[in-house]
Amino acid sequence: MADLYNLGFNQEDHKTAMKLQTQLTRTHLFTTSLVMAAVVAACGGGSDSPTTPVVEATPTSLTLEKIGGYSTGQYEVSAAEIPAFDAASKRLFVVNAQLGAVDVLNLANPANPVKVGVLDATAVLAGASINSVAVFNGTVAVAIQAAVKTDPGRMALYRASDLTLISSVVIGAQPDMVTFTPDGKTVMVANEGEPSDDYQTDPEGSVSIIDVRNLTAPVVRTAGFSAYNSQATALRASGVRIYGPGASVAQDLEPEYIAISADGKTAWVTLQENNALAKVDIATATVTNILPLGFKDHGVAGNELDASDTDGKTINIKTWPGVRGMYLPDSMASYTVGNQTYLVTANEGDARAWGETNPLYFGTKTPVVAGDASKGFVEEFRVKHLVNKSGWAGRAGDDLPPQLRDLAAGGLLNPATFGYCGAIAGDPLGCRADDQLGRLNISWTMGYQVDSVTGNPVKYTAAGVRDDINGNRLMYDNLYSYGARSFSIWNANGTLVWDSGAAIEQFLASADCKLGSNRSIPCATYFNSGHNEANALDSRSDAKGPEPEGLAVGKIGNKTFAFIGLERMGGVLVFDITNPAAPTRVDYLNTRDEWLTQPSAGNLATVGDLGPEGLVFIPAAQSPNGKPLLVVGNEVSGTTAVLQLNLTY
Repeated sequence: MADLYNLGFNQEDHKTAMKLQTQLTRTHLFTTSLVMAAVVAACGGGSDSPTTPVVEATPTSLTLEKIGGYSTGQYEVSAAEIPAFDAASKRLFVVNAQLGAVDVLNLANPANPVKVGVLDATAVLAGASINSVAVFNGTVAVAIQAAVKTDPGRMALYRASDLTLISSVVIGAQPDMVTFTPDGKTVMVANEGEPSDDYQTDPEGSVSIIDVRNLTAPVVRTAGFSAYNSQATALRASGVRIYGPGASVAQDLEPEYIAISADGKTAWVTLQENNALAKVDIATATVTNILPLGFKDHGVAGNELDASDTDGKTINIKTWPGVRGMYLPDSMASYTVGNQTYLVTANEGDARAWGETNPLYFGTKTPVVAGDASKGFVEEFRVKHLVNKSGWAGRAGDDLPPQLRDLAAGGLLNPATFGYCGAIAGDPLGCRADDQLGRLNISWTMGYQVDSVTGNPVKYTAAGVRDDINGNRLMYDNLYSYGARSFSIWNANGTLVWDSGAAIEQFLASADCKLGSNRSIPCATYFNSGHNEANALDSRSDAKGPEPEGLAVGKIGNKTFAFIGLERMGGVLVFDITNPAAPTRVDYLNTRDEWLTQPSAGNLATVGDLGPEGLVFIPAAQSPNGKPLLVVGNEVSGTTAVLQLNLTY
């Protein structure tokens, strides 16, 4: 029975599916249903849709099984990032950043993908590279970044069947993700518009909305953010992070990823560094709202985290009052329940770090040369360096951002918040310890006291006494860390419906979690390991933990599943999100088999898949083998993994 019912559609059929969807009975009497699959990856992806209804049953559960894969043989150069699938040609399109192109794989036999071609962006724009790819009904859309990333980019269309270039159009700077609307008539591109490394050139972020009904002559409209330039103060007060040096709101906002409603009328765009979403009316190409996502309180039960990578290689997941997590989502998907749209985000976290390799920015110790704030901007700093009672002078010429140096001479922790780890007036004491908060990476740009009238920092003396005239210390009431180490579900207005809290780290630390193709290695042995490290227990705990980044959502029968790629720890988590207020974990597969040997280009065959970046769900109705599949692009190992969803009824 399972094989007969194991069919499905993707998101493009969702509007019809909502009218037809019913549930299979336990006696296998069933009626017509359709499948929706919202396809998500770190920068894009997609699959086209069939045109006739198919019968599909609802599974009770599923397990992931790796049945095939393709290796570029390239290690740690992002040679396999974003996948997209064309059902008619049975071709898989995978962004290969190392080539600056798209690898085209024949997926007719999912157990043995074979490279059959390349899409080369340099034919469209000299020196360019491809960041993202999406597919709809045999048409491939790619997002092309200019050789100078701050210059305008391109969106190009190709035929999937013969890889012929159809057309291209000019769009915004640094197009980072491309996707089709459900009806395939429009292509949308998130133009991130990151600054130059020295922050001297900072293009505006934007969203391109491209009419592709005539494939040979696409028409571009742009949803920009300049209308919000006068609202910077209000946006900051609401929680939107507007903080780039000298940047307007439009320059500071950096669109990362797009999700679209089932009716194709509304899009939501992650503004990752800004910890917000933009809501876009597609018909008018207008940004109608900017939605702050708020912050996660790691001081309450359910939101615990492991904050240190040097606490004796132990797993220490606990609450940390005063620590707030910035969601900073990367990928996002939409799905519909009861005519309501919900948004699913993978909360990776991302710090702005520009000029960090330029010695002119940080300066030098020998000879003593002060850092130049005009040469970059780095917001990330360790807690132990931020709140040293002796001030920041000892970090000068090392990792002290000159913008922080110019703000004050040092930082303190408010004992009212951080007394639990030993902070007193004028001295953070034990809170700085490596086995406490000392190693945690946070943003120095937030959390310190400011005057409610002027907005200027409130100053304290080195003894912890407020003195706005003679004081030279900042007082931090809260510390803001990167990412929430979770995935979240939000409603259409950006209100949090559910968050996985500490569940991901707690699962990885549990006896229930196993690693390897055979699921035989205890996850806890390599908890929070890095994707380019060997035997590295706990190495990522001071940063963003397992780092959820890639995401795909698919519907099978009347159940909706979320597939979350963990960039650092690796592997894919599966959750049943049918009820957006109460998701449940279903499965986890991590195909890394070798954890003791340092990964390299020479041992990729034995190490396995490392660093999942982009994911695409292929419903059974479109799958070459009649089974639902999940394809994962692994940027560190340069491998594309084909996972089969084995359904249980």
